[in-house]
Amino acid sequence: MNAAARPFVRILLDRQELLLFSADGLCLRRYVVSTGANGVGEENGSGKTPRGLHRIRAKIGANAPENTVFRARRPSGEIWSPEYAATQPAGRDWILTRILWLCGCEAGKNRLGAVDTQRRYIYLHGTPDTVALGAPGSKGCVRMRNADIIELFDLLPVGARVEILEHTPAPAVHLLPWMQARALSLPLRLRVFTDEQNVPVELEEDEADATALHAVALNAQGIAIATARLLPDGHIGRLAVAREARRQGLGGQLMQTLMEQARQRGAREILIHAQTHAEAFYQRLGFTPEGDVFPEAGLPHRLMRWTL
Repeated sequence: MNAAARPFVRILLDRQELLLFSADGLCLRRYVVSTGANGVGEENGSGKTPRGLHRIRAKIGANAPENTVFRARRPSGEIWSPEYAATQPAGRDWILTRILWLCGCEAGKNRLGAVDTQRRYIYLHGTPDTVALGAPGSKGCVRMRNADIIELFDLLPVGARVEILEHTPAPAVHLLPWMQARALSLPLRLRVFTDEQNVPVELEEDEADATALHAVALNAQGIAIATARLLPDGHIGRLAVAREARRQGLGGQLMQTLMEQARQRGAREILIHAQTHAEAFYQRLGFTPEGDVFPEAGLPHRLMRWTL
């Protein structure tokens, strides 16, 4: 499988969350995990979870029964249970069910020398159901529920990318055709326009979407939190920002992104049908209001124009 066509994983250490994405960036699964109790770091013997870009070096344990115990990446013949665990030394680090063995991709950071993730034996692996997740607690590996690691194991190929991030990144803006943007943008537009503003649902998706360039801001979980579109005639519209993401500058970021796209296409002016309550926002971006207020989808709008 081409590396670019593979699903990939993003682990957010500050959220204790593992996200599985499709090759085109759609979030498919979310799992609660537990990473290093000693925090983040790459040094051999530190007990910390390494950061940066990794890949899955090997998949170990296919078809093994759930709760199979592994030692040195081989089934030990044991099956974990609360009764069996009670006979073992307290604090034993159980590695159960499946192993996804990671290797670092960044020389000097998580690859080679004293910071080599593979030689540190950092895995994604199953853990007893009695172990708490959602907070750091491992010896550097990424612990998962057994059912979750089985599912993830089956969905990921060897070589799949694994990004381990210490901090949740800022939203990223993507420029997409409608065939890619629809699954991301339409649910957000329906929440903002239909649910909040009572725009009829049948008006929200139209023929112009297919010819438009769509700007979509995705959070670290791959969820669209802001979207807008640029039509071939230079009209920008359908600007929607999720309630929880407002007043963070995302609307302006998307507008400026699409305005730059319009300029690159040779546009001499850009038009918008602005809801009247948002006129001041568009004026700050350089748009000038024109004419009288008119109704559109049951809401008051005004034509606004930006001229190069």
